[in-house]
Amino acid sequence: MLSSIPNPWRGLRGLPSIVWIIFATSLVNRAGMMALPFLVLYLTEHLSVSASLAGLALSAYGVGGVITAPIAGRLCDRIGPFVIMRASLALTGVMLLVIPLVHSFAMVVLLTFTWALVAEAGRPATLTALTETIPPDRRKAAIAVNRLAVNIGMSIGPAVGGFLAMVSFPLLFVVDGLTSLGAAGVLTALLWSRRRSLAGMHHVAAERAHSNAGGSQRRIGGGVLSDRPAMAFFVATFLTALVFMQHQGAMPLYLVRDLHYRESFYGMLFMLNTLIIVAVEVPLNLAMSHWSHRHATMLGVLLFAVGFSALGIVHSPIAIAATVVVWTFGEMVFFPVSTAYVADLAPTGRSGQYMGAYSSTISFAMIVGPWAGTAALDRFGGNVAWGAVFVCGMLSLVVVTFSRPPVSSPAEYALDSSSA
Repeated sequence: MLSSIPNPWRGLRGLPSIVWIIFATSLVNRAGMMALPFLVLYLTEHLSVSASLAGLALSAYGVGGVITAPIAGRLCDRIGPFVIMRASLALTGVMLLVIPLVHSFAMVVLLTFTWALVAEAGRPATLTALTETIPPDRRKAAIAVNRLAVNIGMSIGPAVGGFLAMVSFPLLFVVDGLTSLGAAGVLTALLWSRRRSLAGMHHVAAERAHSNAGGSQRRIGGGVLSDRPAMAFFVATFLTALVFMQHQGAMPLYLVRDLHYRESFYGMLFMLNTLIIVAVEVPLNLAMSHWSHRHATMLGVLLFAVGFSALGIVHSPIAIAATVVVWTFGEMVFFPVSTAYVADLAPTGRSGQYMGAYSSTISFAMIVGPWAGTAALDRFGGNVAWGAVFVCGMLSLVVVTFSRPPVSSPAEYALDSSSA
């Protein structure tokens, strides 16, 4: 009887070994990620810095992420994404071990900026490695698998960090640094053990790229900035990310200050988000693998807009939890498909450049989104703030709807053309 029940995870069997190498690396790295979530508390409680100044350190990290992503992306195209990944993990480990040794706030901000330069360089490198050697029809699943590792790790790291903070705040940086170095070691060892199969995979990918060069593969004379479809999609991604970043910005402030819920309630909502992602995201993306990029992106944007803006009209715990479920499904749909979308937009040999631009777009939204959401909530109140969130999401939906999608296969072209 049980054998007749379909396995929603069965589509993972054919994924290349490179996906699982990156999965293991991300899991080790994220399971130790605890310094950044506790950075403000470290500065305010351990170094006795004011809250307003402590926020500058987070801003410095965000700026570093915006700057480094396009640079790292171009380097990926020149020397390979795994070189950048190893360097990012190793240098991040060193930076995290150095930061607790410094007690000047100005030096901590400078080191935090440098930390972001090396740590966030790994983001476009990871996305490039996940997409450039994997067939288009498997990319969404591969990206969802990596996000599974990230979310499992993030459910461990901050939780352990909370206990370590009660013992010693500098210990957070030490453990985080050691796990970054450990992740660099895991990546190196796994790449070495599978070097022959990976060499064959890159040979197949090179042949696929060569065959595409005379077919539907797009040719862009200048850089990514001259690619109008790509820039339109990055605008839509930025608007969507502004909406999503309210889970770190206006949402916790609104729940605790305006609706008078306890901080623990917000923590439970965060746990709900993580549990859904771990249980559902991979099977969901396997089931949606035949969807066109345009349709899946539109669904993700719509779920974000509806989920977050609904906070302006619902106030009960169950209803608020339902909004989290809605935008969590938006998160599970949008981020894998948007990464695959960018991979299909990238001309041959420029995957890193395009992933760098994509990562930089997300980092910029991380800087603007929480600030804009909390400022709107303070100045205009919840109804206006959440209404503005809905408008922002709808603007993104309009951009996605009327922009020309990339073509990853003739079947997808036919699907998108028939619905245009």
